[in-house]
Amino acid sequence: MQLTQFTDLSLRLLIYLARLPEPGLATIAEIADYHQISRNHLVKVANSLANEGFIMTTRGKGGGIQLARPAYAIGLGEVVRRTEQNMNLVECFDIPNNHCRLIRNCFLKATLYEAQRAFMSVLDKYTLADAASVGGNNGIFDKHAEIPIDSNKLLVVE
Repeated sequence: MQLTQFTDLSLRLLIYLARLPEPGLATIAEIADYHQISRNHLVKVANSLANEGFIMTTRGKGGGIQLARPAYAIGLGEVVRRTEQNMNLVECFDIPNNHCRLIRNCFLKATLYEAQRAFMSVLDKYTLADAASVGGNNGIFDKHAEIPIDSNKLLVVE
């Protein structure tokens, strides 16, 4: 499954805010410059996150954006579900627009549903606080920074 750029930027913006010291206020310009991304695109992301209740916005001098809830109260799965407009991995997931002739005799749809549920289940185990952790043993980064690979189990195609 591939997340959209919109969801990727949403997660990066939230992680940036979660890593700030209290009161955790930052500007769009600051975050856009840090991530080297378009300010205009980040404004759209921030507006969506504000509408979904993930961040609060303060206008004017000294204003900016900050988390609306503590980082430990924001699930990664929740963010992905609310920022991904379409979670249809294949055409047959979109019943009204499905034109696949295999729909009645296809095991692939059930398999892909199971894979999608597993993907979201993993995201549901973690919070924004986990994703934003840069030290200790509690963050996703720390747990998965170096995943050992058994080269004996790799499939080599020649």
